[in-house]
This record gives sequence, structure tokens and C-alpha cells, in this order.
Amino acid sequence: RQATQGLANWVKTQGGTQTVAISYDSRIKSDVFAKAAAEVLAANGVKVRIYSALMPVPALSFATRYYNCNAGIMVTASHNPAKYNGYKAYGPDGCQMTDEAADIVYAEIQKTDILTGAKTMPFAEGLEKGIIEYVGDDCINALYEAIEARSIRPGICKTAGLKLVYSPLNGSGLVPVTHVLHDIGITDITVVPEQEKPDGNFPTCPYPNPEIKQVFECGLKLAQEEEPDLLLATDPDSDRVGIAVKDGEDYRLFTGNEVGVMLLNYILSQRTEKGTMPQRPFTVKTIVTTPLVDEVAKKYHCEVKNVLTGFKYIGEQIGLVEKAGEESRYVFGFEESYGYLAGTYVRDKDAVVASMLICDMAAYYKTKGKNLVDVIHDIYEEFGYCINTTDNYQFDGLSGMEKMAGLMAQLRENTPNAIGGWKIVSMSDYLVSRQTDFCTGKSSEIALPKSNVLSYQLENGASVIVRPSGTEPKIKVYVSAFGKTQDKAKELSQSLQKAAAVVLGVE
Repeated sequence: RQATQGLANWVKTQGGTQTVAISYDSRIKSDVFAKAAAEVLAANGVKVRIYSALMPVPALSFATRYYNCNAGIMVTASHNPAKYNGYKAYGPDGCQMTDEAADIVYAEIQKTDILTGAKTMPFAEGLEKGIIEYVGDDCINALYEAIEARSIRPGICKTAGLKLVYSPLNGSGLVPVTHVLHDIGITDITVVPEQEKPDGNFPTCPYPNPEIKQVFECGLKLAQEEEPDLLLATDPDSDRVGIAVKDGEDYRLFTGNEVGVMLLNYILSQRTEKGTMPQRPFTVKTIVTTPLVDEVAKKYHCEVKNVLTGFKYIGEQIGLVEKAGEESRYVFGFEESYGYLAGTYVRDKDAVVASMLICDMAAYYKTKGKNLVDVIHDIYEEFGYCINTTDNYQFDGLSGMEKMAGLMAQLRENTPNAIGGWKIVSMSDYLVSRQTDFCTGKSSEIALPKSNVLSYQLENGASVIVRPSGTEPKIKVYVSAFGKTQDKAKELSQSLQKAAAVVLGVE
């Protein structure tokens, strides 16, 4: 209520429709918090469009745009452990709120007394007065149509007879994902029974993050029986998706970077073949996402835009070309943490469209006698073996936050000359927006917002990036390493991971 009163104060200064869209996922009390937010907005004279049942992040982003809202609220803690819940605020463009607007809202929240500062109106009264309304079927159907319009080869899934095992991880993906997959012709979908129904306790995966192998255990057991072409798992708010594919007698779990590169390669190659590539196409990736993107994009004359970590920065790039009437130039965007988006109908990562495109891609290659394991090997053979790893170092509590700040400050005060015996040729400090070339001694400005990130480029073409997480008490270290073979790339990656831990002082 305190948070929503702060948001309401901001909305009332914005003009427009004076409307806020609200959605929520399966986490404990998400529905309660969503209705509490609606009650505060209604009491402040702000209209509400709220989903009548849990729906994912892309549905919230879409509704915010569909109803020309001033803002949107998603009640979720995304892929974090079961004990958490959270509150994500969106701007009128359906993108997570800009830093400037968020600062204003946060200041309003701080002014609001947590016990007495928020106005409220009973939810039933808001419905009766019409100031609170449920999101209509027209909006939901329009979302599904927008997603399905992104299919690269409509009908290919039916032709290929694609077989799936799917897990919504007890979250909000079940209805929208299966709806879209059925619409594109996939009828053989087995849902993991233990993870089918919404359950904020996430009993079989208390850390419901598709980046973590444990969340796939139930699905992998079922896959051994069903032998599907593909195993899909979406996180609780269905903005991230992970996949596994049979590789010999076992199943291979793909990284977010691998899925993103395969999707980009598939979209660009197929649109080129079909003649549907726009003029001056571009793709967007975050600075910690695999450099293989650059190699794939170069082949298809596609520009690559690099942005800070956080999907709102990808959404921002879409917004810039939309203002210029050139939104068709955007073909795909992704980040290494399993978030993907094709199309401009929403401005956040969308596991529903990503699930559809992954199936579209898997079905196409199935008709060519290949599975996705074959596809990623083909990509590595053509563009080079690149191993991308992320190490997370946990620092709990206030003392942990202080230690994280101290480690980042120490790195800035004592810049290493080398990592793992490999000389550092350049360093980018995104907090001061400067890139320094150690070979020439020259520095240049980084044209991105300031962020607490340090990036080191090594003489062997590898990179090491260090940043504190924006949502968890962790320092993240990203390593990208190239090699002539997969084994060489892995060997270099492992060496650099160990060396980076030593430089950071967390070995």
C-alpha cells in the first residue's frame, strides 16, 4: 500500500488516462498484494485494469500499452527463492520504469507513512463504481495474436509433429504458453504434474530459476519416459525460459546465451531466405551477453546494439525506433539470463513468445533431420567456440553489502595488469562512463547510463566482467572465452574463472 500510494502520487501528476494495469503471479499472497494495490489506486481516483487470474510479465506489459495506461504493476519476485515476493513498476510504454521516474516514485513512497499514509477503498466498492475493472478477453486475445504473429514458419510445428514436455514451475506460464503452442499446431504436450498448478511454495524447486539444473529434475525424469523433442521450463512470472534436448542417452541443458544465439541465427537466416528482413535491421544484447551475437549478426548485415544489464534497456531501444516510425527494424533482443523478445508488442522479456519461437526453430530443424544439439554445434563450428560462464559470490546482510562495495572500490583503486596470465588490453568502467585502452593510454566515453560495472578485455580476445547484482546480494563475474575447439575454450574459461576469483579476493 505504501509503495502504491507513492506510485499513485506520481500518476496523478502525469495527465493521460489516469489508469494503472495490474497483474500477479503464483507467489504467496501475490493475489492479495495485487488487490491491495488496486484498492489504493481506486481510493486515489486512479482507474485500475487488473487481471482476474494470474498472468505473466508480458501480459502486464501488453495490458499497460493496450489500455494506454500511465503505469503498470507486476507483483512477483520472478525467479528468486520461494520466500520472496516483489513489486515491479512499469511506465506507460510497457517497459520497466525509467530511473528518473522510479526516483520520483521512490521519493513519494518515502514520504508516505507505512501505517497511515495510504488511502484505501474496498475492492468490491471499486468494482461497483467502475473505477476497478478486470482486463477483458479482447486484450488477452490481442496479446495471443501479437505473439503468434511472430512465428517465423507458421504451420511448421504441425508438419514436424513436435513433441514436448513442459513445466511452468508452479507459476503463471501454464495457460498462456499452452494456449499459444496449441494454436501453432503442437498437440503433444505433456505438462510436468508436480509443477503444473500454481503454488508459491514451489515444493519441487524452491529456487524456481530455469538457469539452475535442479528445477529440471522432475521434467528430466518425465522426459526419459516420454522422449520428447524438447523440454521447456518457464519461471514463475513467465518472462524466462530454459530448455533441454536429448543428447545421446542424456539430456543437454542449454545456456541462455546458447538459446539466444540459436534464435538469432534462426530468425536472421529464415527472414533473409523468405525476404522479410527489414531495412537496417538491428538486434539488442546486454554487455554481459555472449560476443557470438556479433559474429552471427555480421553474417546477415544486422547491427548489434549493446546495452546495460536489465531488459528495460532493450525495451528503451525499441522505444527509440518506435518514435522514429522504424520499429520494424528491431528483429530480436536477449540477455544471457534466459530472457528473450521478438516483436514490439511488449517491452519486457517474454517467455511465451520465446517458447513459441524455440518450438518453431526445433520443428524446422527436425524437418531437416537435426535437433538443437546439432544446431548449436553447427553454430560453434561456423562462428567459433565461445564459452560463457557466470559465477555468483553471495554476500548476505548489511555487512555483505559493505563488503561488495569495498570489493568494487578496491578493483577501481588497484586495476590488475593481467588475469590468469593474460594481459588486460582495455578496461571499461561504466560507473564513470570511461573506456581506457592500456596499449595506447587513451580513454574514450561510454555512451551508456552510469552503472557499477567493470569490464576487462584480454589480449587473447577473452573478457571478464564484474558487477553487483541489482536484485540479489551477489557479485557476478562473467567470463567469455574463445577457443579453436570446445575443449580449448572450456580450458581457458575455467582458468579465467579461477583467476578472476583470485583478483576479486573471493577464491
